[in-house]
Amino acid sequence: MLQNTQTAKDANPYLPSIGTIVEIIEETPNIKTFRVVLNSEGDMKNFTFHPGQVGQLSVFGTGESTFVINSPPTRMDYLQFSVMKAGEVTAMLHTLSVGDQIGVRAPLGNWFPYEELKGKDIVFIGGGIGMAPLRTLLLYMLDNRADYGKITLLYGARSPEDMAFKYELPDWLERDDMETTLTIDAEAPGWEHSVGLIPNVLQEMNPSSENCMAITCGPPIMIKFTLQALAKLGFKDDQILTTLEKRMKCGVGICGRCNIGTKYVCVDGPVFTYAQLKELPNEL
Repeated sequence: MLQNTQTAKDANPYLPSIGTIVEIIEETPNIKTFRVVLNSEGDMKNFTFHPGQVGQLSVFGTGESTFVINSPPTRMDYLQFSVMKAGEVTAMLHTLSVGDQIGVRAPLGNWFPYEELKGKDIVFIGGGIGMAPLRTLLLYMLDNRADYGKITLLYGARSPEDMAFKYELPDWLERDDMETTLTIDAEAPGWEHSVGLIPNVLQEMNPSSENCMAITCGPPIMIKFTLQALAKLGFKDDQILTTLEKRMKCGVGICGRCNIGTKYVCVDGPVFTYAQLKELPNEL
């Protein structure tokens, strides 16, 4: 039966695997994290992906949307997706409960070049839900710590309540094999970390660009000014990685919904260097 199912999936890229929600985490007032296990033992056992790849989650009768797999391939007890409530499908996902069934079409797209990054220092710069794609690569690197140089994380949000993955922040702050800075936009009661916009705090941190890659994800306005800050710090365009979130539909480069010029975000992305983005038409 498994062999027949797999053959059908190979023939039809739109056919999802069925998964069960095994845990739901309330990250923020509008973000929930879903931990999903594929129902077929064979599907789960044979599932492989790379950090940065995405998947389409489907709510039966409503539709499907794209989310990064933000658990790392080194930890395969479940697949983790974090969902910001923003539209019809995401609103329906937020109504689901542990034990509910969803469709999973994954993995899709390209990934962070983690093999090419070996031996380099890494600066992660995340804003809000933009920490989700960074999380999968960060955890992968921590699970293979000897392969990478200095790891620096700057994670910010509007307020403490808007920060996702709060349950992991204490560990990241205390680890002696990475440097973590947390920031919020304005002072808040009880906040003991940095205060300021991410690009400004980044410049204060002043990371060296020598043998270093900067990886940034977050709201477009944050990305815009973070790229300017990185340029001031000496990072070249090919030393900066980011992700695009242009809406996908088919996920396999057929429908053209997510094209930018000749590139399709679902196939050629979502991961791009800033140098690659500069070569694309200004359609973002």
